[in-house]
Amino acid sequence: MPESTQAEPEGAAPVAGATLGNQAAAVAAVTLVVNGQSHALRVEAGESLVDCLRDRLGLTGTHIGCDTAQCGACTVLLDGEAVKACNLLAWQAEGAEVETIEGLCSPGQALHPMQAAFGAQHGLQCGFCTPGMILRAIAMDAEGVPAEPDAVRAALAGNLCRCTGYEGIVAAIVDGLNAMRSCRKANV
Repeated sequence: MPESTQAEPEGAAPVAGATLGNQAAAVAAVTLVVNGQSHALRVEAGESLVDCLRDRLGLTGTHIGCDTAQCGACTVLLDGEAVKACNLLAWQAEGAEVETIEGLCSPGQALHPMQAAFGAQHGLQCGFCTPGMILRAIAMDAEGVPAEPDAVRAALAGNLCRCTGYEGIVAAIVDGLNAMRSCRKANV
């Protein structure tokens, strides 16, 4: 169950806090907006965003692969930009909008166009990399990455697939980008 407290004074600077054994642990009071919901938390100063999302908020769709920002399994959107949540401290997300794979659609809703494209193009095998791949692909739309295989491969360089399912992943992203852009044109 996530630890939640009342929001404390503005700012996310670490403050002295609880003790762990003989060591004092620095903690920060933060308010994180994740998938449109505000969460007031006290986090350890060195706690990564991925650990906070998984352990405190129960959002286990954000995976931990390498824990060194090499594989992209922990990719989330921070104010619409793809970031590796293992390489960001939880308190650094104060004031930003965080979106995880769970935020793309609720049960009973239609899949996000990128999720639907991954299913249609068999852009997943074991599924471990899939949440990070999908969120990275959604960020490609905002970055203006062309919906072309070579451009997608270049933009996907920081996300790894252990199953080497890149052909399906690239095809899914190309289709997903086209679908997202078509939806946007239809709504203009």
